[in-house]
Amino acid sequence: MRSENPIPYYQPVAQEVSLFEQAWKNRLPLLIKGPTGVGKTRFVAHMAARLGLPLFTVACHDDLTAADLVGRHLIGDGETVWCDGPLTRAVRQGGICYLDEVVEARKDTTVVIHPLADDRRILPIDRTGEVLEAPPGFMLVMSYNPGYQNFLKGLKPSTRQRFVAVTFDFPAPEREAAILQGETACPALLATQLVSIARSLRAVKDVDLEEAVSTRLLVYAARLIGAGLDPVEACRAAIVESLTDEPDVTAALMELVTATFGR
Repeated sequence: MRSENPIPYYQPVAQEVSLFEQAWKNRLPLLIKGPTGVGKTRFVAHMAARLGLPLFTVACHDDLTAADLVGRHLIGDGETVWCDGPLTRAVRQGGICYLDEVVEARKDTTVVIHPLADDRRILPIDRTGEVLEAPPGFMLVMSYNPGYQNFLKGLKPSTRQRFVAVTFDFPAPEREAAILQGETACPALLATQLVSIARSLRAVKDVDLEEAVSTRLLVYAARLIGAGLDPVEACRAAIVESLTDEPDVTAALMELVTATFGR
């Protein structure tokens, strides 16, 4: 099965494209680390399309179980039938299984990937008695945000050390502006202004923000402005209001926005 979808836009930052390709060719699992909104998911989608592979994405959460990944028996038409989960489908078809924000899943869930993430490259399915061998085209990719880690939501060393890893971070200003233009076709001046706002907000030290401004939010702002919304109001809706619920913090961040647009 080969993907016929166009390759999603992605602007390389370093050697991550080459690393991904070599990891796939050498049958190595990949771990992508980085803050929210820096392009981890887009990168995986780009690489799946670039390699012509089906992509099975799992958005991990607190209630995710091993059965959600592997599969379960379901009752239909008066009989019990086995239904593969996304991990099993990826192994059978030889695609990429992407576990997004894997530390959000229950700790016991990630244990099922261990046999796939070492030299065995197998997936035992206890409920059917099968032991699936991953074909050459199969690749396991996981991502998480180290900034959100704590003693309850860390990635086990026994899991992490099965992967080659790459760290994503916010791009350099020129590269981030190029990403905005490539993603939204916005004017160069607007891209520069939005990146300037992001850099100013990321450098703020006297307000408490759980997350920094992501490149994704800049894309949202650029799209709203391109649709005709006032730039300041677009930045309020797409950037500032997404970062905080505190009126005082909102007012402080909006001062930086309005200053950028000369108001």
